[in-house]
Amino acid sequence: MLTFLTAALLCLGVGVLITGSVADADAWLRALGPGSMLAQAGTTLVSTAFFTWLIGFRRLGLTYHDLRYDAGRSARTGLGLGLLAGALTAGVTLLISVVAGQAHWVSDTGGLGDYLTQSGKTIAVLAPAALAEEVLFRGVPLVLLAATFGRGSAIVATSLMFALVHSDNPNATPLGLGNIALAGIFLGLVFYAPGGIWSAFGAHLGWNALLACLDTPVSGVPFEIPMLDYNAGSPGWLTGGSFGPEGGVAATLALTIAIVLSFQWIRRSA
Repeated sequence: MLTFLTAALLCLGVGVLITGSVADADAWLRALGPGSMLAQAGTTLVSTAFFTWLIGFRRLGLTYHDLRYDAGRSARTGLGLGLLAGALTAGVTLLISVVAGQAHWVSDTGGLGDYLTQSGKTIAVLAPAALAEEVLFRGVPLVLLAATFGRGSAIVATSLMFALVHSDNPNATPLGLGNIALAGIFLGLVFYAPGGIWSAFGAHLGWNALLACLDTPVSGVPFEIPMLDYNAGSPGWLTGGSFGPEGGVAATLALTIAIVLSFQWIRRSA
């Protein structure tokens, strides 16, 4: 709670500096534009890093190894494999939505250069947000709960918290939040694969980036991408509708597959 409160106060302060008033800052933050998303991700990352240092390192004596902050080749390999795992899972979700549902894309304004530029900017916004959430949920809380109750229970508990903080997202649905919890389990398992936190960060970013760069909403948050216009089609229970692919059964199936494969990845690397 201290992490969230500190991040919220810092973010509001940034908003006031930019807009000039508390009311305008609140409206700016609620609009979920690129600037406000960066502000929220940045302040959450700063707040989480501070409390990780204060509680994890100073108070509890945890080490970088304990928190799975791998370095060097292991971190780079984990990041790459995580990106691939997340993007493939998102791709399978969209494939099911297209083949079994009526999800499709139509042409939009803009050319390839516009697409690449906007996609790069979108990834630049998504990356710090994904890292902040991974340090927050797959950091000290997961490690401490795992030491007390075991990895399985810890992953489930942090995944439920992960889903809960997304409950206010635009167009959130019970199925969408359930899928976010499944995504939390997937990311929690990847956290225990080689590469540690960087593997989990890569998987998180790979999932979000592929969906956003194909013009689909990510956890209810829309992204405007030139050249492509995504239409979820129907049925909404399969494709996710206005919440994005995470709100449909297609994501449930893809994430279940990802969880099984991630579990096998951990067993092979143990």
